[in-house]
Amino acid sequence: MQSVVAEFLSLLAEVAPRLTRITAFIAAGVFAANVAVAFGLVRYVAGLAGWLTRPANLPDEVGTAILTTAASTTAGYATLAEYRDTGLLDDRATLVAVVINTFFGFVQHVFTYYVPVMIPILGTEIGIVYVSARAGIALAITVTGVLLGGLLLSEHNVDRTALANVDADGAEDDDRDSRERVRDAAEKSWSTLRRIVPRLAVVYVLVIGLVTNYDVGALTSVAEPVTGVLGLPGEAIPVIAVYTLDTTAGAVTIAGAEPGTFTTRTAVATLLIGGILSFAVSTFRRSIPFQYGIWGAEFGTKVIAVNTALKLLFISLTVAVLLAPVW
Repeated sequence: MQSVVAEFLSLLAEVAPRLTRITAFIAAGVFAANVAVAFGLVRYVAGLAGWLTRPANLPDEVGTAILTTAASTTAGYATLAEYRDTGLLDDRATLVAVVINTFFGFVQHVFTYYVPVMIPILGTEIGIVYVSARAGIALAITVTGVLLGGLLLSEHNVDRTALANVDADGAEDDDRDSRERVRDAAEKSWSTLRRIVPRLAVVYVLVIGLVTNYDVGALTSVAEPVTGVLGLPGEAIPVIAVYTLDTTAGAVTIAGAEPGTFTTRTAVATLLIGGILSFAVSTFRRSIPFQYGIWGAEFGTKVIAVNTALKLLFISLTVAVLLAPVW
């Protein structure tokens, strides 16, 4: 019994400094991100919206929804839903607008999750490459939407006379003073930390304990034929499995691997493959309730299908580039 307690205390002593350091980075990053969102700074990133809607044969007013998405995904989608309901956009034009929305929906997560949470966990090099890959995927989908709009849309897909029935002001004006904005940002940050850090601590202890007490390579050797084809180590399998259920836990799992197990390329490719498999979980957990709530079941299913197909395509292409033996 004493030996078990001693091992556990030794494990905690090893995990505590890492967890403390990561928690400090996450706390600072999440708070800074929430302050940026509270003061509307993230909206400046979306100033590109008008340059995208015109080549896609969409009215400038659609840029309002795209700009709003950078600050609030729900508000951005709700604005597009209003445009569709009033007849400004038909179904095809709405789908194109949803695709163009992709990068701007990602922008918010860069500031509130990827930079303050994922980079501290993964480390600077792997973290930056991973976030850059996700940003590139989102941007590629948005550019695809612009090209599709240019090819598939015309004035027949947009009824500009419906603008009289549309409230195109976007997000509501925020009349909070600076102190209230900072306080709200702090409250949101504390809520995020309460959700992430306990889970992070549990996963970190389990991962470090597994790596310390078991031969992970032996445990995953059965997967070597599959991972070998892709050029990934057998340890990628548990990372992918965990990432499928929880992205933060998956990042912790790969960060806890023995040094040298993953290169930057194989680490990022492993996380992206986990992202492909996690779509099945996230679709039922988040996408269906959200999209059905915004659009209804019939059109919501179309939105989910288009979004998922494009994400799968561009993530697969990115993985292929990462694992290509030519560089």
